[in-house]
Amino acid sequence: MAEPRPPPSVDELPEALPDRRHRLRLPFVWILPAIVIVAGAFVAVHEKLAEGVPIEITFHTADDLEPNKTKISYKAVEIGQVKSIRVSKDRKEVIVEARIHRDAGDYLVQDTRFWVVRPRVTGSDISGLGTLVSGAYISVDVGHSSVPAHSFTGLEVPPIVTSGLPGREYVLHAKDIGSLTIGSAVFYRHIAAGQVVAYSLDPSGDSVTIKVFINSPYDQFVTRDTRFWQASGIDMSIDSEGVKLHTESLASILQGGVAFQPSKGAPPSTQSPVDSSFALYSDQERAMREPDTVAQTFVMYFQGSLRGLTVGAPVDLSGINIGEVKHLSVEYDRDAGVLRFPVEVDIFPQRIRGRPRTDRGVGKADDSDIGGHAMIDSMVAHGMRAELKTGSLLTGQKIVSVEVEKGPAPDRVDWNQHPPIFPTAAGGLDEIQDSVGSIAKKLDKVPFDQLSARLMATLATLQDTLKSTDQVLHQVNGSIAPQVTATLKEAQDAMKNAKEALSSEAPLQNDLGATLLELSHAARSVSALADYLERHPEALIRGKPADPK
Repeated sequence: MAEPRPPPSVDELPEALPDRRHRLRLPFVWILPAIVIVAGAFVAVHEKLAEGVPIEITFHTADDLEPNKTKISYKAVEIGQVKSIRVSKDRKEVIVEARIHRDAGDYLVQDTRFWVVRPRVTGSDISGLGTLVSGAYISVDVGHSSVPAHSFTGLEVPPIVTSGLPGREYVLHAKDIGSLTIGSAVFYRHIAAGQVVAYSLDPSGDSVTIKVFINSPYDQFVTRDTRFWQASGIDMSIDSEGVKLHTESLASILQGGVAFQPSKGAPPSTQSPVDSSFALYSDQERAMREPDTVAQTFVMYFQGSLRGLTVGAPVDLSGINIGEVKHLSVEYDRDAGVLRFPVEVDIFPQRIRGRPRTDRGVGKADDSDIGGHAMIDSMVAHGMRAELKTGSLLTGQKIVSVEVEKGPAPDRVDWNQHPPIFPTAAGGLDEIQDSVGSIAKKLDKVPFDQLSARLMATLATLQDTLKSTDQVLHQVNGSIAPQVTATLKEAQDAMKNAKEALSSEAPLQNDLGATLLELSHAARSVSALADYLERHPEALIRGKPADPK
């Protein structure tokens, strides 16, 4: 009998295995719905991505904008579309909600600009005509900022200069803007070289700041010696060469303009950096004028009317501008009890040069006392005085003329006053008015009543004399006239007899001719005798020799 086997140990027990025949399996009927769900999710994600980046643009009005129709374009390439338009909560603006394509998402930075392109007609340009057919659209100018943004304020007027345009922007400062506006042209030697892109009133309210953009390659001519001036309208002048009209272009007449050019005699210099500041002068003559670093202020008191004299009027020295009128006012002299009219002027002594001195070198002017008291006192001591003159007969504008007078009364500059007082003299129309006034005063002293009585008495005496003369003439006609007539008749008869005696057929005329003929023969004989005696003086003693046989 076999021995019973011992029970198996724990390690010898068989391992339990799962029954593969009972594994849970997905039925084939669910495969198709799963594919549809995955495809739907993919399409949904793709559509979501295709919608782009949402943005908001604020405009004053929504003219010509339509949801799901108005496009957003950058350089004529569509990058988005308007989705909806609503009015802001304060009802002052409209908010345009749009979607920008994902690949253009990096265009959305803080200084990116949006504006509506529609047909526009300005004084110098016509734009947006293509939108008459295609409809309005929103254009984009991508900024340079690195800060992303999704809310923007749209421009109501298209920008003059867009990013990427070659050129440079500069800043001009002026007292007023004149007739300039955004889009006004900037000219270089009558060539359109840029535009006015912005302007603003300074915080002080005394001046304006104007920004201009100079296109390449003209921006290279903007240096530290460049001068800018107003080129708006028409500049007309009348001088010895006739009437001159000057303008940059027709556009500058309609819309204003700015011109620039290097100053005369300026050495070559490097190009000015972006945003450099320049002064904007009122005209080319002022812009090209040499800068005056020294200005001496004087006060002048004129006796005549100041009508026609304005601030900025020139101070003229023999046709050369040496200063300008700075201020006009009225003051009351309590001591004299009269009104005086001071004219404050600025004189630029640098425009007056001294005579070259040999000890300073040949052709070198003496500038040692330019603007000093000695130079001014010397000119006044030699008769220099200020007077008012008419600068234009057409406009009646007056100027201050500084001239050397002949034999003026001694005078000097009062340097103790502030500003110093420059001596003046009456001239031009003032002298004529004074002369007319003096004549009128003298005429007032003439006793016209007494002269009139005496004249009437003289006329009565003259009338009596004329009556007496008339009576004498009547007597002459009655008694003397017949005798005079008889005498004239006798004289006429005598003249007739003399005419008959001197006629060619009269005996006296024939006898006179024969006598003159004989005198002619006698004269020839005497002439022959004188000629013979001159050759043979001995004939007076010896006589004429006999003729040889």
